[in-house]
Amino acid sequence: MPRISGDGQRVDDVQADPETMRVAIGTYKPATDDFLRFAAQLGVDDVLLTPHRHEGFDSALPLGEAWAEDALVELRERANDAGLRLYGVEKMPVPLYEILLNDDEDERRALTGVVTETIRNMGAAGIHVLGYSGHPPDGAVRTTREHEVRGGAKASAFHVNDLDPDARSGPDREVTEEEMWERYEEFLHAVVPVAEEAGVKLGVHPSDPPVEELFGIPLLFRNRENFERALDIRPSDYHGLKLGMGCWSEMGEDLPEVIRHFGGDDIVYAHFRDVVGTVPEFHETFVDDDAGNFDEYEVVEALDEVGFSGVMTPDHVPLMEGETDWEFGSTLGRSYTVGYLKGMLKSLE
Repeated sequence: MPRISGDGQRVDDVQADPETMRVAIGTYKPATDDFLRFAAQLGVDDVLLTPHRHEGFDSALPLGEAWAEDALVELRERANDAGLRLYGVEKMPVPLYEILLNDDEDERRALTGVVTETIRNMGAAGIHVLGYSGHPPDGAVRTTREHEVRGGAKASAFHVNDLDPDARSGPDREVTEEEMWERYEEFLHAVVPVAEEAGVKLGVHPSDPPVEELFGIPLLFRNRENFERALDIRPSDYHGLKLGMGCWSEMGEDLPEVIRHFGGDDIVYAHFRDVVGTVPEFHETFVDDDAGNFDEYEVVEALDEVGFSGVMTPDHVPLMEGETDWEFGSTLGRSYTVGYLKGMLKSLE
């Protein structure tokens, strides 16, 4: 008997990338059978893996080494067994800034080689999306995880005046932005041709928070101008935006206008998160908070208008009652966001 996906399709049918906007859910932790069953029960057909260094749990995939083809195939097949498609991986095995900040050219080349080997293996394994982040060097920076929002739920917040300069170690010398751009160009010219050959789309996520620098590190992906520069370095159908909606709204940008500006082809997939306020001070909130920076339905309409055909996935969510295991929220908040997104998609029909 064929396995059936959340929308009633045979698993063989969900192998092909559908030309439709839809909802996915990701996991920072290993994709256990319990997680896959949970995703199927939510009614999504796509899942993402988000490798991440975080104290207290194992990463969805190991960091610091290339991911082997057979391990990736096993993950894809396990997702298929649950009636799901493994849409992509949200972070590289070596964070971008770990490469850019390395002053040894040979070591930068070796670290980039870990990424290109991974891209080849992903393509061979039938996993066709790889995101990477403009964070310094890996993970969003916040000044508190205890900001109270609706009903006392806890959300993260950032205020530049509360930033502890010693919270993370910075480089031991002055680093210029142009130096980072030069190394980033070097990186793209190495990885984008491999992505094209492997059929793997790369998506770059904004710096979070989108400020000029943190801990002595220039943040490249902090405004529209810099994103345009990034996409122009090595133009390709296989390099675009991981549309981090929270970050774009932290910049003070009009999200529907940003979506129309870049268009559906440049948006690889979308992170759904709303915030209140912009840099230098903001806090995260629920996606249906009237105080949020943007109207979620207008954003979905804009994505539909430009022909976006990737996945939308919950990003950071407030930590709700009964959960303690993740500083950016966990199962309950993400489940609520999945239902909200599915409802908006249904209303478009």
